Amino acid sequence: MDAQTESRAVTLTVGGKQQVFDVDQPDLPDWIEDEALKSGGFPYNKKLSQKKYNAELEQLQIELVKVQFWMQKTGERVMALFEGRDAAGKGGAIHATLSYMNPRSARVVALTKPTETERGQWYFQRYISHFPTAGEFVLFDRSWYNRAGVEPVMGFCTPDEYESFLEQVPRFEKLIEREGIRFFKFWLGTGQEMQLKRFHDRRHDPLKCWKLSPMDIAALNKWDDYTMKRDRMLKETHTERAPWTVLHANDKRRARLNLIRHMLLSLDYDGKDLENIGKLDKKIIGSGPDFLA
Repeated sequence: MDAQTESRAVTLTVGGKQQVFDVDQPDLPDWIEDEALKSGGFPYNKKLSQKKYNAELEQLQIELVKVQFWMQKTGERVMALFEGRDAAGKGGAIHATLSYMNPRSARVVALTKPTETERGQWYFQRYISHFPTAGEFVLFDRSWYNRAGVEPVMGFCTPDEYESFLEQVPRFEKLIEREGIRFFKFWLGTGQEMQLKRFHDRRHDPLKCWKLSPMDIAALNKWDDYTMKRDRMLKETHTERAPWTVLHANDKRRARLNLIRHMLLSLDYDGKDLENIGKLDKKIIGSGPDFLA
């Protein structure tokens, strides 16, 4: 075993037991494989079939094209934030949403770490410049809510900055809603074993290995801290004007379909086909902290 492999092995508490996880080992341990799908209280013992997923997704994507025509006609603005556990499927959900929308007026925002200039600005300032103009559909792959999770857990902000953020964000989002922007906030969750499985899959897939960062490995033993920060974030920033929608995302297919359905059902656009949209699966999607409870 080389030095790199030794340095990436971590001891974790999973399901009340201590386990050793080494992302560099080619074989996924049975204790992860056997528990991954049902971890975190996921209510299904099988993933949605690819055939059913493809058929339902196509109908939803047709509706999203209608939404875009409606937005261009009316000047409506739509914005959604995608937050959640590392490897929860935020990027895939965004891709499924935008795949057939016109990229001239539908875009994703995925900001890198702030520059020196941005660090001297009001915290929300660099995000505001990416807000949608008339007729635009904008999805944030992570957002200002970095300050409610990643930053305090990993020590990238001070306790005072964290507390100030939680105090300011409801007022900030009230302004967004009053401005008339159709605003969605999604939090995607996974069970701990599913997160480990996805990290392992990324490490050993030459097309996805870039998705596994050193910070992902550094955060492995901070699961409980992330959970506490998530719970406080949902409690203090879930408001009537800017509510959180929470999804159990162990099955990415079900999560993507229900996330898109939620947006479509919330928008009053021309030609809306409720039969094609279908109904939400209340087992895996719900509103804010009450759903987690």
